[in-house]
Parts: sequence; C-alpha cells; structure tokens
Amino acid sequence: MTTFDKASASGRGPSRFFSWTRSHRMVCILCGILAALLTVFVLWRLPGQTAQAGGKDYIKFATLAPEGSSWMKQMHNLEKEVKQATGGELGFKFYPGGVSGDEKDVIRKMRIGQLHAAGFTGVGLGEILPEVRVLDLPFLFRNDREIAHVYDKMTGYFSKAFEAKGFVLLGWVPVGWIHFFSVKEIRSVEDLRQTKAWMWEGDPLVQTAYDVLGVTPHPLSVTDVLMALQTGMVETVYSSPMGALALQWYTKVNYMSQVRMGNSTGAVLMTRRKFRKLSARHQEILRRASKKYLSMLVRQIRSDNQRAIEVMQKNGLKLAAPPSAQELEQFHKLGAVIRKRLSGRLFPPSLLKQVMAHLQELR
Repeated sequence: MTTFDKASASGRGPSRFFSWTRSHRMVCILCGILAALLTVFVLWRLPGQTAQAGGKDYIKFATLAPEGSSWMKQMHNLEKEVKQATGGELGFKFYPGGVSGDEKDVIRKMRIGQLHAAGFTGVGLGEILPEVRVLDLPFLFRNDREIAHVYDKMTGYFSKAFEAKGFVLLGWVPVGWIHFFSVKEIRSVEDLRQTKAWMWEGDPLVQTAYDVLGVTPHPLSVTDVLMALQTGMVETVYSSPMGALALQWYTKVNYMSQVRMGNSTGAVLMTRRKFRKLSARHQEILRRASKKYLSMLVRQIRSDNQRAIEVMQKNGLKLAAPPSAQELEQFHKLGAVIRKRLSGRLFPPSLLKQVMAHLQELR
C-alpha cells in the first residue's frame, strides 16, 4: 500500500497529507527564526561579548590628525606591532582627520561605545578631567626639558585620575608650543587686544586667559576656523606650527608670533570598559606598544613643528618680530594672574603647587 493509499484508508486523503506537511515545515522555519533571534539577543546582552569576524577584536581609534601625518604613521606602526604580538587577534580601525567630529563628539561616542580610543588635545582631555588643564597653563613652561620632567612626575597622578573617570591613559603626546597666527603682527599684549581673536568654543582655560589679557574672543569649533579666517570673522588663531600647517590656517594669515602662549598637552586615552574586555596578555602588549610608539611620536612632533615653520615660511608666512624684554615680562606677569584665577576652579590649588614644585626642581 502506498503512502497515499494509507492516507486514504485513514480517512485523511492526499490533500490533507500535503496540508499537514506544509504546516509542519512552516512551524520548523518559524522555530529556526526564533532560535536565531534568541541567540543574537543573548549574545548581545552578555557582558564583554563583541561581534567579531573570525574571532578578531578591534580598537576603534579617532583623531583630528589627518592620514599621512606623523600621528597616523606612528599609530599604524603601533597597530602593526600589536597585531604581530597578538597573532592578529587584536587590531585597530582608524578614523583620522576629524571624520568622527570634534573632540567633544569623540568623547560622547566613546562613552556610548561607538569609539574605544582617541588622541586628544588638552581641550578634549579637560572635558573628561578638568584638572589636567594645569599642564596647559599659559606661560608656565620655559623649555622642553621642563615639560618632560613635569609629565614624568605627574603621570602616576593623572593615570589614577583618568581611571576614576572611566578612561585608561596609554601615553602623553604633547601637541607642542602654541603660537599666535595672525593677519597683523603680534608681539605684545596690546597687539593681541587689537585683533579679532578665535577661541576654541567651550574652553574655560583660554576664556579665562583672554579675560585676564583683555581680549574679547570669537568662540568657534575647530572645524569652523578655516571658514572664519576666510571670511574675516577672525584674524588671529592659536596653534602649534604643525596644527596650523595641517589645518591650512596659515594660508589665511600673514604672521606667526615668536611669543609662545604655552605648551599644549595631548594624550591617547582608551575607555576603561573596552580595555578591561581585553585579556591580560593583550592589555600588556597594548601598553608596551603604546609607550614605545607614543614616546617616538613626541620626539617626532618636536621635529615636525620645526619643519612646519620652515614649510610655512617658504609659502609666505612671516615670523613676527620678537617681543622686547618688557613686553615678554608683561605676558609672564599676566600668566601668573591666570594661574591664580583658575586655581580652585579648574584644578585644586594643591595640584598647581605640586606642578610648580616640580618646576622648581629644575630651576
């Protein structure tokens, strides 16, 4: 007896048999779909789980520095060493040139897990830990040796402070000495007062500094500065030489001051959440590679800043006349006033005292 005959004998018939088979298949398909969805949901909910092709893990890294810059060259070298040391299990995905937005945008994306690490200037670092701006104080340092000494002495303190805020300090990368780039020559406080000066929007340190200096600034995001220079909205900006070259600001001004506003701090931070998801071995490899290549980057940045000045001069930028001893003394006196005004507001007085004590060790 065939299957159809058996079905007929049982009173069901071929049509009812096929109907039952289709229903059975639909139930199986629906169960499969639900199982797949449940698996995705469970994996998504489990702490520490990431969707990684081939078991590889990636650190999503953002920076304002463009591809091809010393920043990115050293970051690619860092990634190469990390990949080799981990057998390809850990790598990077880079977002250079500000494609992830301003530093405030990057911090927001790090906090919600869209990005894992980034290179920051003092402005971004200060959004996370305001007291770190003590290292950005105008007219604080006199030379590179003082900068290296203070950073070395203060690393332990700031590592713990960033950790408490949910970030891991992988290394310092100071941006370099900050100069005024302007349409008109600036060599004195009075010259600065007579110009339309830009200020990084939302930066309390520069806001206070300009208040003390008697300057009324135009607050703008970094990404809006070039257009503001083109339209004449602003005439003076402050930046490291490399920054002014990379961002093309120097093409819209005539002079670079020999007055140094200060030394801009910088660092690479990673979210504590992402760092702790790495194995202990991968954490150690990342720390070791970061220390090696970020230290190399610091030396490279110093060299790049000098070369940037030479390149900009060849393209028409002029060095302003150096300030007189009296003019320079006025800047330094106002720098002391700025420190006093920010002490207890942006950073505790005890922290400033500690930094000044380290400086006196060399002076």
